[in-house]
Amino acid sequence: MAPGWAPRRGRRGVSARMNILVILNDPAYGTERSYNGLRLAMSLAKRNDVELRVFLIGDAVSCAMAGQKVPDGYYHMDRMIESVARRGGDVGCCGTCLDARGITEELVTKGARRSSMDELTEWSVWADKIVGF
Repeated sequence: MAPGWAPRRGRRGVSARMNILVILNDPAYGTERSYNGLRLAMSLAKRNDVELRVFLIGDAVSCAMAGQKVPDGYYHMDRMIESVARRGGDVGCCGTCLDARGITEELVTKGARRSSMDELTEWSVWADKIVGF
């Protein structure tokens, strides 16, 4: 088996654990791409046959700002990220992108952390599938 694959028993015998990387590029609000990417990540994080990593780059790092105040009825991206992390997903934020937007590590929500292009490179090699939003 390829590195990163761990066999597990399913109802129909042995199946492989899939490594999935979701990359978000768009801002937290204004478009729904990052919202939909996090919806997919939340769904994938619930599965036992998936190991999930999410990388926020460019304006998507704003999704990880803690304590967002949005009107009633709007989605909270920070809460969605926390949900992915609670279910075992690893969430990294581009450090250069955080710096460019004046977002310090103290402003980043629980479950997300400062990362780097080097780590995104490692995650890309690790992944069986990469999904970009």
